Amino acid sequence: MMERVQIFEPTVRNMKVLYIPQGFDAIDEGVIGALQQSVRECVVGSPANMLQEASQHRPDLVLVMNGLHVFPPDHLEQVNGIRGLGIRTAVWFVDDPYFTEDTTSICQHYDVVFTHEEAAVPFYTAHGAGRVVYMPLAVNPGMFQPRRTGPQHQYDICFIGTGFWNRIALFDELAPFLADKKVFIAGSQWNRLKRFDIMGQFIHEGWIDPGATVDYYNGAKIVINVHRTCENGEDNRNTHHLQGHSINPRTYEISACGTMQITDARNDLPRYYRPGYDIETFTTAAELQHKIKYYLHHEEERRALAWRGLLTTLNQHTFTRRIAQLLEHV
Repeated sequence: MMERVQIFEPTVRNMKVLYIPQGFDAIDEGVIGALQQSVRECVVGSPANMLQEASQHRPDLVLVMNGLHVFPPDHLEQVNGIRGLGIRTAVWFVDDPYFTEDTTSICQHYDVVFTHEEAAVPFYTAHGAGRVVYMPLAVNPGMFQPRRTGPQHQYDICFIGTGFWNRIALFDELAPFLADKKVFIAGSQWNRLKRFDIMGQFIHEGWIDPGATVDYYNGAKIVINVHRTCENGEDNRNTHHLQGHSINPRTYEISACGTMQITDARNDLPRYYRPGYDIETFTTAAELQHKIKYYLHHEEERRALAWRGLLTTLNQHTFTRRIAQLLEHV
């Protein structure tokens, strides 16, 4: 199959980029590696000292990942200072639409706003952003890739992620069906489950690092992907009630491992994958249960779909390709 992977060699641009990571290794390492292949020089800075680092290195562009969570209170003052030096700035929002309470003010301070959520483009324009570009996420195939795993990582069904309420409702409904399966669920807040009496044996509370995540994805027969809901509340700061249509980074990461993925259907999904060909989808717990049962008993179909998903991902959705697209807009 690997002979069908199209080798992509980015054009190296004569520019120096200061990249400010947020601390999501799965994303940051992919972006940094892609920038190192795509520009003359890439310097990695820090959220706390970005103005000082921009003044020291004098890059052509400061590219900030997300601008949320770990950034200091003077984040926007630092961005204004960088622009005052005559340096172009860009932010790539990858948590849209879940933090619109914060991003509506952040977007006004950057020269270019990239967002992985297409529905956010007119939203940010209406809130004063100078230039807004839709830029979907991607995957780092150096991290997420097919590999052999030991029996400690091998399960029928795997889900890794926080127990947001929509996910809790789904797995509560699936609990009787999953009771006799070999299931691995990891993340925080799964104590919200009503059917913890059944599901508790499957839950591994806490953070799973990217390396272990890759092992569990590879060891699973089926990996489930469930996007979080967009409602404002205890899990989100989406006070502007923006709807989410775009797919999450997990979509690319699961498929990059050559593993069968069943995901809830987001509007933008058919632009990047073909449901029923290189990915499977569901809209209800009953449909998900039916498809899990079917693919657990049809190994050849499961493997074929998974490998087609891998091929699509490597040919279209790597960070090297995405960064080449992003740099065209700065």
